[in-house]
Amino acid sequence: MVAQIPVGWAVEDNLQRIREVLTQTQADDLILFPEGALSGYGTDLTPLEDRSRAEVVDQAAGYVADLARRYGVHVFCGSLIWEQGAWWNAALYFGPNAERWDYRKVNLAVNERDRLHPGNRLAPLSISTRAGTVTVGVQICREIRFPEQWRRLVDAGAEVLVYLTHAANPTEPPGVWRSHLISRAAENQRFVLACNAAEPLQHCPSMIISPRGEVLAETISTGPEVLRTTIEVNQTSNWYLGQRRDLSHL
Repeated sequence: MVAQIPVGWAVEDNLQRIREVLTQTQADDLILFPEGALSGYGTDLTPLEDRSRAEVVDQAAGYVADLARRYGVHVFCGSLIWEQGAWWNAALYFGPNAERWDYRKVNLAVNERDRLHPGNRLAPLSISTRAGTVTVGVQICREIRFPEQWRRLVDAGAEVLVYLTHAANPTEPPGVWRSHLISRAAENQRFVLACNAAEPLQHCPSMIISPRGEVLAETISTGPEVLRTTIEVNQTSNWYLGQRRDLSHL
């Protein structure tokens, strides 16, 4: 499930939207929420100057973890988090058996660099489902522009690529980020699950794309919407990746 929801700075409102989506789930579902879905997010990050927000976000994360256990689902949820004396832009994972993990955005946007700390780890996460173990790689927003990061996750074993964004920049040409997502799926022969915020200025759709680059589900609506489909992870392939040449001598 790809849950395109509005994202604002009121944590309780964000939490209510997340809660409403999770009531629609079935056990063992994998659910995506946008970048900053829990904490709030925007071009202007001055709300982070209120340090009391850190505790509010942490408590909200604990509540989402409880919901993941209650419904027996796998949740990937964007949030700004406070840790080690700094704010980070993260994708939080909450599992059905109290598992917790996070990916921290490596390639920060220009407006984030004075307020957020960059991540330093590009490694996928293996999650246990009824159908077996699935290895998931995560990227956030502008990291769509850096295909080498996606390839590194695939080389590390990622079978599914999860992408959380808050793409709402009216200066971006229409269709470019959509094309990037299809390319990331086809060039790596991996499923790509992409979730944007419900935002009137969005320039990137929420999508589910097959390893062949086929769009299985998509919304171009600027309002809230949930995409649901079933994917067969064994459709992934290394056919093209296995044909890469050593270019070091060229």
